[in-house]
Amino acid sequence: MGINLANDDDLRGLAAAIAAGPAQWEAAPLVPGASSAAAWTDVTDPADRRRVVGRWQAADEATVERALGNAVAAQPAWNATPAASRAAILEHAADVMEQRMPAFIAMCTREAGKTVVDGVAEVREAVDFLRYYAGEARRQFAVQPLPGPTGEANSLQLEGRGTFVCISPWNFPLAIFCGQVAAALAAGNSVLAKPAEQTNLVAHAAVKLLHEAGIPEVVLQLVPGDGATVGAALTSDPRVAGVAFTGSTATARAINRALAGRDAPIGVLIAETGGQNALIADSSSLPEQLVKDAIGSAFTSAGQRCSAARVLFVQADIADKVIEMLAGAMAELKVGDPADLSTDVGPVIDADALGLLEEHAKEMSGARLIAQAPLPESTAHGSFFAPRAWEIDSIGRLERENFGPALHVVRWKADQLDQVVDAINATGFGLTLGIHSRIDETVERIVARAKVGNIYVNRNQIGAVVGVQPFGGQGLSGTGPKAGGPHYLPRFATEKTVTINTTAAGGNASLLTLGD
Repeated sequence: MGINLANDDDLRGLAAAIAAGPAQWEAAPLVPGASSAAAWTDVTDPADRRRVVGRWQAADEATVERALGNAVAAQPAWNATPAASRAAILEHAADVMEQRMPAFIAMCTREAGKTVVDGVAEVREAVDFLRYYAGEARRQFAVQPLPGPTGEANSLQLEGRGTFVCISPWNFPLAIFCGQVAAALAAGNSVLAKPAEQTNLVAHAAVKLLHEAGIPEVVLQLVPGDGATVGAALTSDPRVAGVAFTGSTATARAINRALAGRDAPIGVLIAETGGQNALIADSSSLPEQLVKDAIGSAFTSAGQRCSAARVLFVQADIADKVIEMLAGAMAELKVGDPADLSTDVGPVIDADALGLLEEHAKEMSGARLIAQAPLPESTAHGSFFAPRAWEIDSIGRLERENFGPALHVVRWKADQLDQVVDAINATGFGLTLGIHSRIDETVERIVARAKVGNIYVNRNQIGAVVGVQPFGGQGLSGTGPKAGGPHYLPRFATEKTVTINTTAAGGNASLLTLGD
């Protein structure tokens, strides 16, 4: 499912559909029985902060309290709804979302600064999550018979845990938002969704669509607001059974402490956090393919992907050639308005993100600047950071993840492969790793040694496909289980074993058929 951007007719149709949408959007709490008294906040376009694209309203204290009460009261009936029925609603939502792809692309572009190409992928991934978790609910939430002696029947079944809080990031405002929410709903939980403050408009539209598809309004509620107030109130409440979170490691730790500090049943935390992701290339790699994949991994979505490459390790034998080609390729990158189909790199999300990247650029003043993509005058009113690459001597020089279009290149010698992998492991992060090598033994050696959740060989290291490349890291990069994989849904559930003494009802009737 998608749009052929190489087809002129498809492009014209997409452009017309995007243009037909509203110029501005609104987002407010979706909590039955509550009306927030909080002030409204304008939303501006990251590509041009002079352009107001909508406004949003936070949930106040009374709204949060009402949402919690609604969720707790509604969960038992939703949990009692057959898994197949819950799945059918999610599948219907997926169909509707496909039909409304242009509208969601427009919102992702204007609120989150995503290019049209990224917008297509965003909607496709959200749809994939809805359908995948629907299918998994049908498969995993059916009652499973278990073995036992004659005269006894045993079975295992999964049920929802209760109320889940889903805290999603701004970099995938539709896909990750829908993934968290769909999994929690499919498992029989009620959901309180708190999106990132930067992308409330997309989240509001997604929740409205899910309600339209059949999710009861009290089962899925939107509670926008900042982490310090709304987020903290939700994660510290004893009525919450678990939290699904994607964001920084520091925030994940704060949520973990909040859950642990409650006088309540031990809560579940499913966290996907950051990474200091590396790409290792040996002398057997193809420089043209390597540079293409490095550019894509580092600068797609303005480098604002958890999976993005931050450090490129290049074997010294080919380093000069690769670095020269990398600089040439970066000179051709077009930075600009993400609504323009010719744009390669759009803006970063806001002024805070831009400030952190500019600070990092100052910290890199002692490193050799390999290249800096041109930044046209048309970007002056947006939060744009020119993509850059520096050569450094060690990954240890990077004290934190730099979330944006910033790539760092490190040379290594042929006898240092194990040290390279050990240095990557020593960061404590383990989300994605790219490998470029045509030597099977080298690939196998790296795979065996690396403590990383997702490893990609001879391709880019972004764009994990739901159900095909389950996504999630190790160590500081998250708790697991992997999103879009077969182990994810059960984490939102509890297990119940039922054992029946069939002899109490006159014996095991199935024995009468053994001779047939």
